[in-house]
Amino acid sequence: MHQVPVDLHDILSIDEQNLTVTAEPNVTVREACKYLIPKGYTLAVTLEIGDATLGGLAFGVGMTTHSHKVGLYQETIVEYEVVTGDGKVVKVTADNEHSDLFYCLPWSHGTLGLLTSLKLKLVRVKPYVHMTYLPMRQQETLCRQLMKLSGAIDKDFQTPDFLEATVYDKDKAVVMVGNFAEVDTLKKWWKINDVCRWWKPWFYKYVETKFQAGGSEYIPLESYLLRHNRAIFWVVEDMIPFGNHPLFRALFGWLLPPKPAFLKFTTTKAVREMTFAKQVFQDIVMPLDTLDEQIERAVELFEKYPLLVYPCRVYDHQRGAQGQLRAPPKHRLVPGTNYAMFNDLGVYGTPGQVKDHKFYNPTHAMREMEKFTRDVGGYSFLYADIFMTEAEFREMFDLELYEKVRERYHCNDAFPSLYEKVRPEIDVIEIGNEFAKKQN
Repeated sequence: MHQVPVDLHDILSIDEQNLTVTAEPNVTVREACKYLIPKGYTLAVTLEIGDATLGGLAFGVGMTTHSHKVGLYQETIVEYEVVTGDGKVVKVTADNEHSDLFYCLPWSHGTLGLLTSLKLKLVRVKPYVHMTYLPMRQQETLCRQLMKLSGAIDKDFQTPDFLEATVYDKDKAVVMVGNFAEVDTLKKWWKINDVCRWWKPWFYKYVETKFQAGGSEYIPLESYLLRHNRAIFWVVEDMIPFGNHPLFRALFGWLLPPKPAFLKFTTTKAVREMTFAKQVFQDIVMPLDTLDEQIERAVELFEKYPLLVYPCRVYDHQRGAQGQLRAPPKHRLVPGTNYAMFNDLGVYGTPGQVKDHKFYNPTHAMREMEKFTRDVGGYSFLYADIFMTEAEFREMFDLELYEKVRERYHCNDAFPSLYEKVRPEIDVIEIGNEFAKKQN
């Protein structure tokens, strides 16, 4: 196998009339922000990690705090340009002769073709986000509040531009409500907080201080969009436990976050196996009305806080098979719409059992979480390790149209299947069970 370097790093054009931008796949989120925000736009779905690429998100998945209004990243893609398995270059849209391929490219992880460019939807923006912090002291209240604020109960509810929650404990969470804003008075100017300055507290730590009294402020738009970048949500805390100390931030905060390429380069097989057994990195899409059960199950299995919650639309495109994600069941559709409200549950870092030197079987924990996800009709993000058998994988994901597309576009001899591509390169089940045995 030979790696061929491909230089596809350019933003090609912007269509301000139709609110789209065309870019090559290796353009990063940070580069897109730097280009678009001064022009008064941003991507409809802007991931919080600056080094993530637009193409990686297109063939994988992405969602953000604007996804309760627009859905997953794939819903904001207007057109793909793809090299197929037989070497043809095709323009792929939802309504041309390649529409089946259009719906299967998301979540395909490069198993259906080589992406050379994509056209994405934009939204008009203002320079700041007016952020309001709402303390939640009961888990049940959190679920009800997110159902209301996301528009999951009433499609006509005036939803905010941005919505997320961070759960710090069973009865401790903060809901963040953001709206595009201008800072046009001295009073507003005094409330500006650039949360991405290197000496500032990591965002999730700062938000935790809002639990007692709440409050509001104005955050510059780019800083808001990349607010979780420095600490990679809260993953960096397990790498650098003292990283949020004021002295470290002042002297070395500008070095964060570590580059993904550096982390991959320094990860040996032994380190990979160790981190797999002693850490968890999972994003899971599940129906929002099951949030209480989601939190309880995740905490039971991993004993891990904080937890991340982003509400997100999942659409029924009313075309039968619509790619790897099934149409949401009718009873979960928001009344009068063609979408249901799901959410991303993010579980990141070292499980509590590992920190407290208690027995922990990562294989059992992950397989139980995957089973729960299948039972409620959810989906695991496939950037993370999966523990499913191929039969269980097919139960979670709808591969009917995907396999027809692979046949039609000559993928079987050119690219691995989706399950082959995303399953870990190490035997995670064996390693997890061996790790558990050593604790006995």
